[in-house]
Amino acid sequence: MAAGLNTERDANLSQSEVEKTLADFDPVKKPKRNKFAFACAILASMTSILLGYDIGVMSGANIYIQDDLKITDLQVAFLVGTLNLYSLVGSAAAGRTSDWIGRRYTIVVAGAVFFLGALLMGFATNYAFLMVGRFVAGIGVGYALMIAPVYTAEVSPASSRGFLTSFPEVFINAGILLGYVSNYAFSKLPTNLGWRFMLGIGAVPSVFLALVVLGMPESPRWLVMQGRLGDARKVLDRTSDSKEESQQRLSDIKEAAGIPEDCNDDVVRVQKQSHGEGVWKELLVHPTRSVRHILICGVGIHFFQQASGIDAVVLYSPRIFEKAGITSSNDILLATVAVGFTKTVFILVATFLLDRIGRRPLLLSSVGGMVLSLTALGFGLTMIDHSHEKLSWAVALSIAMVLAYVAFFSIGMGPITWVYSSEIFPLRLRAQGTSMGVAINRVTSGVISTTFILLYKAISIGGSFFLFAGIAMVAWVFFFACYPETRGRTLEDMEVLFGNFIKWRSALKDAHKKGINGESDGQVQMGTNA
Repeated sequence: MAAGLNTERDANLSQSEVEKTLADFDPVKKPKRNKFAFACAILASMTSILLGYDIGVMSGANIYIQDDLKITDLQVAFLVGTLNLYSLVGSAAAGRTSDWIGRRYTIVVAGAVFFLGALLMGFATNYAFLMVGRFVAGIGVGYALMIAPVYTAEVSPASSRGFLTSFPEVFINAGILLGYVSNYAFSKLPTNLGWRFMLGIGAVPSVFLALVVLGMPESPRWLVMQGRLGDARKVLDRTSDSKEESQQRLSDIKEAAGIPEDCNDDVVRVQKQSHGEGVWKELLVHPTRSVRHILICGVGIHFFQQASGIDAVVLYSPRIFEKAGITSSNDILLATVAVGFTKTVFILVATFLLDRIGRRPLLLSSVGGMVLSLTALGFGLTMIDHSHEKLSWAVALSIAMVLAYVAFFSIGMGPITWVYSSEIFPLRLRAQGTSMGVAINRVTSGVISTTFILLYKAISIGGSFFLFAGIAMVAWVFFFACYPETRGRTLEDMEVLFGNFIKWRSALKDAHKKGINGESDGQVQMGTNA
């Protein structure tokens, strides 16, 4: 009987072992999207709606401003383009401000400054007054552009970081669409009131944003840099996919901040560089090989995003459609709404692909499509320019290529710029490194948007888009050669991808082989000990 009991027990044991073994081979379930991190990302990214609204609304408002204030084309160009240059002040200050008062309160500062700028523009009585309002609004835009992707990247778990850090671009596009709709809605008012309502109404969302952001948690990485480990642990527990991931993220952040692993105090003493001291020297004067590669990638992607002509298309779409042969102002404004709608739809598609397909495939496909659509747009506009009769096919081609261009831009180049630049910099350099990328972005955008009218008068409007196509082609080669895939990596693990420039693939393969060999050696050692 005892033998029978032993046999039954052995059978149960072997059955449980089999079940356990089978469980080990079950596919790993993808963690559910963290709703709290999702909410934080949305609220932070909504700050970017301020820039989008300004871009969209100014594309139509500048026509009415020129009629009302009797200003020249050159003054219009400065009015439209200089906000991007003014935003340099905000983006340069935002890096230091966010290290000083925190990421969350920096978002509040962005909303407050833009609110003041929008009011000044809405009540402007002359060109000089309007430019003062543009300057103040530009500072707010600079703050918003830098801080939204940084905060979102630092709060997001690795499994959905691409999805969440693409939100700033989503809201830029939503803002552009709102700006276009505002143009159409207020265009029926008298000229002297219409453009003031278009610009002044932008103050409304900034108040809402500043109040809502106060309910968000602070960035866990900023809290660790201040030595507030207890507070950081609470935020990570709420924004991670699991308890284990929360502990791992905290451990990685502590290592990056120079805090010993065994230190579990709620408040610890952290080196002075937590407020940004010495960071610029490490970035620009004595960078390591990996930091130099990261900096080139972070700055390069921001430069090419704007140098490929997106702001010229968005800001001057009414003029492009007019050159293409659309004569009715009502039809032109409706066509610009179509541009905004297309951008918004395709950026939403991109957010769901970033963590599934990866950054590199989307980026290269996007830029390749931009090259083709810019070339076709340049061809269509050139044919219209050199024809003495209306070419319906060229008009249709030009309109279709404007929509194709913004679609290709939005599915890759638009969101990936913000995702990539916010995730590749090491923790100690992230705020200032990102602010450098934003500064380059705004300078390039300012130059393109300020000089576009002069450019197309000098080399023709078709020639302008051939030029942008050439720049986009150079961008594709640069991205293909120098940009490694970052999908699925933790923020603290990014540096291993960089440092070998165009040879990053072979370096990554060598590191992977070493990792496999190391794992095999460990398994052999364990077997020997057993």
